[in-house]
Amino acid sequence: MLERIHLEILSAIKEHGTLTKAADSLHLSQSALSHSIKKLESQVATQIWKKEGRNLRLTAAGERIQTLASRVLPQFSHTELLLSQIAKGEAGALRIGMECHPCYQWLLRVIHPYLQRWPNIDMDVKQEFQFGALGALLSYEIDVLITPDPLFKPQINYIPVFGYEHRLVVCAEHKLADQEFVLPEQLAQEVLFSYPVEPLRLDIFSQFLNPAKCSVKKHKNIETTEIMLQMVAANRGVCALPGWLVDEHAKSMPIKSLRFGEKGINKQIYVGIRNKEQQIEYLMDFISQAKKTK
Repeated sequence: MLERIHLEILSAIKEHGTLTKAADSLHLSQSALSHSIKKLESQVATQIWKKEGRNLRLTAAGERIQTLASRVLPQFSHTELLLSQIAKGEAGALRIGMECHPCYQWLLRVIHPYLQRWPNIDMDVKQEFQFGALGALLSYEIDVLITPDPLFKPQINYIPVFGYEHRLVVCAEHKLADQEFVLPEQLAQEVLFSYPVEPLRLDIFSQFLNPAKCSVKKHKNIETTEIMLQMVAANRGVCALPGWLVDEHAKSMPIKSLRFGEKGINKQIYVGIRNKEQQIEYLMDFISQAKKTK
């Protein structure tokens, strides 16, 4: 009854809105698309789409099928890619999604020895997810998710690879620079630089400022670690970063790091994979390399 072509047609209609554009995207004729859906409508005894001028609108039944398509089609593509690689004698593909902005430099240290051991692995790193990468992992758009903030799901296994302390970064000449730790109220007059992430997902807010009902004078987003640290080194504001990353840059920059409160904020980097893929050798070797890289 339901065939892959039906899923592809409804996904194309959902994306493009018209029969003409959907047909062009699938490299099929409009009559072929219409005939395929009319046949399906006859089989299920219900309408799949309705015409609204030049546009097509999916009915409730059509929306159900399209929802299925959004889950299943990426799995088809993923499996076909793996089969193609097997046929060519290639080992496989590793698509990595990053939710940890400052972890890119750490990842480079993981990738270098890994690629030397797996020369036939095709690798891609996607950083644009921010906090939407879990859906990409579940829908087979990526194979590995690197995150300090796992959202636990039954289908996903999160493996901790290394722990670190999240720290406040200040200029070496900042008034707080000589302290071992900072209190929430001491940041009330500070400009805080952070990556462009929702404030509620930033540890400095969720684990430090918000519980104490405190805030900062101003909050500015900066996309790159290097520019952020240059701004801090110039005493234009403060930021919060993993301690290991700050220690690396402190060797060549006038910056210092402080603990958040007396106990600090301790974090863990996790590698998330789909449960059914724990037997894939090259995938597990990536996790093994991640655990050895600090």
